[in-house]
Amino acid sequence: MAANSSGGKSGGGKQATPSPEQVVATFQRMRQEQRSMASKAAELEMEINEHSLVIDTLKEVDPSRKCYRLVGGVLVERTVKEVLPALENNKEQISKIIESLNTQMQAKGRELTEYRERYNIRLVSEDDKQGKGNTSQAKESEGGGSKSGAGVLVS
Repeated sequence: MAANSSGGKSGGGKQATPSPEQVVATFQRMRQEQRSMASKAAELEMEINEHSLVIDTLKEVDPSRKCYRLVGGVLVERTVKEVLPALENNKEQISKIIESLNTQMQAKGRELTEYRERYNIRLVSEDDKQGKGNTSQAKESEGGGSKSGAGVLVS
């Protein structure tokens, strides 16, 4: 029981300051989430471009002409006049999803910036701009563990 009372600061739960390793892991997880959102947005942008190309092509075709559409992995025969409104609707829905992803990415960016400022996180590319002397000092503070979470370096 005496051991528990002496370790009260580190066992305080969420109120305790996270270790530098935990700060780095959380920061990298947040950056990865932002990257995956950006990747998904880029993928959806490509889908919009494909939809636009198909829509422009189908507008020049006779509306009663047969066309084939892939729906849930099944190729379905339809007419151009049936497919064209569905494609335009899909394009609009994808655009809305991209807008939503962009707002989420902006929010994640603000969250990352706040996290960086709270724990004084510096990226390696930023340290290269400031000079090599700061990099070695930041690495010592990260690896030493005796200092608080300040000066955490993330590559």
